Amino acid sequence: MKRSPIAALCLTFLTLAHSAPAAAKTPPGPPDKAYMQTIWTGWATLDPANVAMFYATGPRTFFDVAPLKYDSWDQYQAGVKAVIGDYKSAKFTVNDDAAIHAEGDWAWGTATVAYEVATKAGKVQMGNFRWTVIWQNQNGKWLAVHEHVSEPLP
Repeated sequence: MKRSPIAALCLTFLTLAHSAPAAAKTPPGPPDKAYMQTIWTGWATLDPANVAMFYATGPRTFFDVAPLKYDSWDQYQAGVKAVIGDYKSAKFTVNDDAAIHAEGDWAWGTATVAYEVATKAGKVQMGNFRWTVIWQNQNGKWLAVHEHVSEPLP
C-alpha cells in the first residue's frame, strides 16, 4: 500500500511534535507586598519553623535587631528563638512604603514594618523597623538569601 505524501508529512509532524522538549515553565512573578506580609505573618507566630520555607539554606548573612548577625538560616532560626522566647504575642504589618525590584532570578525589597509585641510579663511594645531583603528564585520559589532588619534609634 502506498502512502500519500500528505499522510507521510502529517505523520512526521506528529512524531516531531511529540518528541519535542516540553516548553519551559514560566517562572513565578517576583515577590510582592502580599508575599512580604505572608513572611511577617509567619514571624508573628513566634516560631521560626513557620517561616523556614521563605529562607535559603547554606551560608548566608542575615542581620537582625538582636543579636546582630547570623551566618546561615540554621543559625538564624536557632538564635532568634532566644530573642522571641520572651514574647507571648506579636503582630507585624508591612507598611505602604514597601517596594520590590526584580531582575531575572533576583529580587530585592524594602519596607518599614509596624510591630506590636507583648512580653510574657505583660509589657506591650510598639514601633516600626526597617526591612531590606534579597530574594533568589530557586526552583520556582523566591527565597531570602539576605535580610537586614534594624530599628531606628530613639
